[in-house]
Amino acid sequence: MMKIRKAEPDDLTRMMEIYVSARTFMAEHRNPDQWGATGYPQEEVLLDDIRRGRSYVCVRDDGHIISTFCFLIEQNGIPSDRDFMEGGWLDSSPYGIIHRLASDGSQKGTGTFCLEWALEQCPHMRVYTHTANAPMRGLLVKQGFTQCGILHVQRDPFPRAAYEKLPDPET
Repeated sequence: MMKIRKAEPDDLTRMMEIYVSARTFMAEHRNPDQWGATGYPQEEVLLDDIRRGRSYVCVRDDGHIISTFCFLIEQNGIPSDRDFMEGGWLDSSPYGIIHRLASDGSQKGTGTFCLEWALEQCPHMRVYTHTANAPMRGLLVKQGFTQCGILHVQRDPFPRAAYEKLPDPET
């Protein structure tokens, strides 16, 4: 069994270990540029997320952290540091967004569990990831996300595939 909780400063070392593991996994799966060249995310980024209350960890029953991510709810539009090359978002209403979802790979289904938790917090979700991140892109499609286009961030030159999931109209 897994659960999600807010990350705390004492979790930082374990979170950094997970990102090291995730960088290795991505490099082995034809995605060496995501977080690899720059060592992103740096400790300062994670500590800022923790201070802002938007950093989360997924833990097993024994309390061991197996995954980490940033989750927040945006109230409108698209932040100015992201520009679409092609496509666009499906809806402009408030949405949840996950950044930097990473797992240590020790338990299957962790990514699905984290995404489902986020969708419970906000049923309108957006996620973008490197175009070479086939595992994450497959997970998003499996979870019912629609690819909306390709966008860029200011941090690096690598394009991101943008995905969005709208609330189920029957709920």
